[in-house]
Amino acid sequence: MRLLAAARHVFATGLLASASLLAAPAAHAQEAPQPQARPLAAATVSVYPPIQGASVWNRFGQTPPSSHHRVFSNWGYLNDWSVDIYQNPGATVVSPFGSKTSAGGPVTVRVVTVTPGCATGNLADGGWRIGLEARDDSTGTVVGRADVMHVDQKPGSIAVGATVGPWTRLGQTGRFRYSSCYQVNGDTGAHIHLEVINRTKYSCYIARSAGAGLGDETVIGRVGTLNSGPQQAC
Repeated sequence: MRLLAAARHVFATGLLASASLLAAPAAHAQEAPQPQARPLAAATVSVYPPIQGASVWNRFGQTPPSSHHRVFSNWGYLNDWSVDIYQNPGATVVSPFGSKTSAGGPVTVRVVTVTPGCATGNLADGGWRIGLEARDDSTGTVVGRADVMHVDQKPGSIAVGATVGPWTRLGQTGRFRYSSCYQVNGDTGAHIHLEVINRTKYSCYIARSAGAGLGDETVIGRVGTLNSGPQQAC
């Protein structure tokens, strides 16, 4: 069971101190080595798995954020990085953003996009794309956005303008028909395609090996960082 929102931030702070997964993905077994850590802005927001409970990072080694395809754009720019997070159909999908900034300020997350995720516009081809925006309430600054793709069984309350908490149910993982947009043959291939972008500069992901297990409190990236380009590790 997930911790309370405040506890999530506390736990994530500990992780920051101890730690240095749509179609045609490139085949890599694990993340390529990164030359150096990138600088953090004054207040960043942690990115967590968009699946409640246990999930798997880049299960088959084919969707590392260092090279995985990015499909969506925000503010006129292609998103910074993407990854596939795996869990069998029926797992609860939630917001990936933390509830507090690294400076302790509260974070509000609102829905900015709700649309079929595949270009066909047919939910049977790949489910919903739900776009979320994280704002630092202490400054009023929008820090970043995330697109959560392949969401099934979206509640009617998840609509543009709605505010969501860290544990608000966005829907669930699902199996969709095989297509160029969704190349999955079995339940173990069911996944959420996650894309992340900063409002300014570039966000980053936390590199880990393909098939690594994730939990509710695993930090997988950050928005509000000062990275110099896309698809960079934190």
